[in-house]
Amino acid sequence: MKTLAVVILTRNEEDNIVEAVQNAKQCTEEVLIIDSGSTDNTQALAEEQGARVCYHAWDGDFSAQRNFAIGVTEADWILYLDADERMRPEMVARIRQILQQDGMEKQYRMKRKSVSFGVTFQHGVLYPDRVLRMFPRTRVHWVNKVHEHPECALPVEDLPGYLEHYAYQSWQEWEEKLCRYTTIWAEDAYRHGKRTSLLGIFTHSVGGFCKMFFAKLGFLDGLLGSYLCCTHFFYTMLKYLKLYERQQKEMQEAARSGREP
Repeated sequence: MKTLAVVILTRNEEDNIVEAVQNAKQCTEEVLIIDSGSTDNTQALAEEQGARVCYHAWDGDFSAQRNFAIGVTEADWILYLDADERMRPEMVARIRQILQQDGMEKQYRMKRKSVSFGVTFQHGVLYPDRVLRMFPRTRVHWVNKVHEHPECALPVEDLPGYLEHYAYQSWQEWEEKLCRYTTIWAEDAYRHGKRTSLLGIFTHSVGGFCKMFFAKLGFLDGLLGSYLCCTHFFYTMLKYLKLYERQQKEMQEAARSGREP
């Protein structure tokens, strides 16, 4: 039988971590918490549930956190979950079946449905998506600081069932994540040479709204779904405003020092 490590990235997840570890332990005894400096009871609660906690300093890079986990386990397979995700029973059953098999020449994708503000969304901003999460441990590498994704050359198979993703429990949590993710995105985009203009900020924002409201049918999720499409306009605008601010600051510093920006 092959071994599996379930990896959960955390920082101040005391409200989620007990259920997250219990859910992961339906697949394996090796649950690995990669904590980036929790100041609440996340680490203690995880250890009480039998998880192993490893600290890795946060530097704004989600891929670095996920790649760090690869080197602190010797499991044959590695499966990544977020603290606010829960596997459904049919998915757990299939994972157990995979561990009984000899072959390791696939990577596995999971369907994910967002459950937020008491609603399970089917369209728009929180539409169901599919995420690659389970790999032979030595065959995967993660890239990008935010909106990270795995690089793995193996064929893809979809697991049955889905993940329940409890993305936001309150509007305050939504606001905190929006501020954090837009800052990380802007810094990463600037570092990779992306630039924008005031017109570009507006067109990207309108395009983001239209994509979610019309192309992804966000209005079909009712008033709340429509409202989230409007917030996506603001989310997109804030990303590009922060990028614009960053490039303007660089230009001003270059002008003062007499060098090229």
